[in-house]
Parts: sequence; C-alpha cells; structure tokens
Amino acid sequence: MATDVHQHLWGGAFIDALRGRTETPRLDGWTLHLDGEAPFDADPADHDLSARAALAASDGFSLVLTSLSSPLGIEWLAPSVAGPLLEAYHEDALALPAPFGAWAAASVAEIDAPGLASLLDRGLVGLQLPANALSDAAGYGHCAPLLELLESRGLPLFVHPGPAPSASGPAWWPALVPYVQQMHAAWFAFRAWGRPRFPRLRVCFALLSGLAPLHGERLAVRGGGRGEVDRDVFLETSSYGPRAIDATIRALGIDTIVCGSDRPYAPPPGDLGLGEAAEHAIRVANPGRLLMREE
Repeated sequence: MATDVHQHLWGGAFIDALRGRTETPRLDGWTLHLDGEAPFDADPADHDLSARAALAASDGFSLVLTSLSSPLGIEWLAPSVAGPLLEAYHEDALALPAPFGAWAAASVAEIDAPGLASLLDRGLVGLQLPANALSDAAGYGHCAPLLELLESRGLPLFVHPGPAPSASGPAWWPALVPYVQQMHAAWFAFRAWGRPRFPRLRVCFALLSGLAPLHGERLAVRGGGRGEVDRDVFLETSSYGPRAIDATIRALGIDTIVCGSDRPYAPPPGDLGLGEAAEHAIRVANPGRLLMREE
C-alpha cells in the first residue's frame, strides 16, 4: 500500500475553531496568524477534501496520513485553551474518508495519557508530538506517559517541528532555520535519552530530521559511536529531493526512509532515480513497517 505519512488538511470544525479565536493561532478568513511567523494566506483549494483525495489518487497513494500542524503551537497552549482546538482537529480527523488516516495530537502543557488512549481506541494510527517537546532528557521525562502508552500498544510516534520563535526575516526563515534546528536536536535527543528509555518505540522524524543523520562522522569523532542503525527509527522526506534523500540513505540505509510530502506546503518527492526497489521501499515497504501493516 503506497503511503504518504505526512500531510495537513484542515476540516470544517478546525477551521471554525481557528476563526473563532482573537489570539494566535487564529484564522482571519483564510489568513493564518501565528507567533513567530508572517501572516500566511492559505488557499481554500488546499483544504478541499475532494480535491485532496484526487491528488492522492494521482500521486498513487492508497493511504495518506494527516496531522495537526505543530508549528501552530496548539500543543503548548494551556489545556483550557488548547482543548477546543484539539477536539475540533480530532473531530475532523476521525471523520476523514479513505484514503485518509490521521495521527493523534496531544497537549504537552498538561499530559493526558487516558485522553490519548481514548483517541487511539478510535483508530488513529499513532501520535504526533512537536520536536521542541522532545529535545532533552526533561522533555522525555515529561512526555513519558504518552510514549509509554504508544510503546505498550505498538503504535508509532511522529516527531514534527513545533512553533518557531519570533524572529525577523524572509517568509522562508522558519522552515529553514528553527524547524531544521528543532529536528536536528530531536534526532540526537532521541539517541541520547529516548531510545534508552523506550527500547521498543517506533518513531518517525519529519523532514529527514533536519539532515541530522549526516552528522554521523562528527558524532563518531566526538565519542558518540557510529554505524548503529536502529530499524525502528524512520525519516520522512518532506520538502527534500534526490540529493538529500540519497545522502541520508548512504548514511543510514534505505530501510529508514518513508515517503512524506507535507502537502499542501510541498509535493511528494518525484522520481528519485534510485530504481524500482528503492521506490517500493520508500513508498510501500518502509511505511508498512512503521505502521506495522501487512504488505
């Protein structure tokens, strides 16, 4: 089953919840306002369910996983504020028709493992958390009840960039600097504190984890070891193309890479020039292992 593990699709309840707010994150018509980023004019067509289903079919995907966009910062809001937004997101996510599935979202301001368990009982594929919640030992300690639940159920974690700090700069700055920095930190934090504490957890890092795996030689020189390939760790490809994906495969092997697009913000990777076996691994076999799905 060809799978895209990373897309975003706003449903009606979530759009209404964002439009009902007077503070960030909020929608004014179709203009998204966030702390740390310039106002973004979303295209309504990008969130049209029929159009997105047609795109999935044209891309050859039988399954597309959507998630809450963690740069919105919702997971970090006070529970009384985040609650209605998370409820609206999950209402829409659980109503999605084929070929869509969805990742659960959870507050990191106040951990609620029973609430997550209830959502997972309803068929969500796993949990997405913001990378800046899992960047050190304290983060893994704080989020441990959520991760223990995933591990006990054999469900995966998806690590996605969280909100960008306020900074001046061009519109592309958040995606190229703080998002990448967060993913870089999350990759090495998982190695240092995540894997020792959660030895059976499957985890997928967005955007090739900011290319952190390419620093393996530096890690080895600094005493962190090298050559260890964790078969329960995956990297998705959003916004990257043949050169970055090829370099990551050279560092970790083909079995680590899964297809993710970040649509509507980027298309799926095109022909990578790696051959049919590699394309099958990235689009079918590796996502199947991440999700523990029979292929």
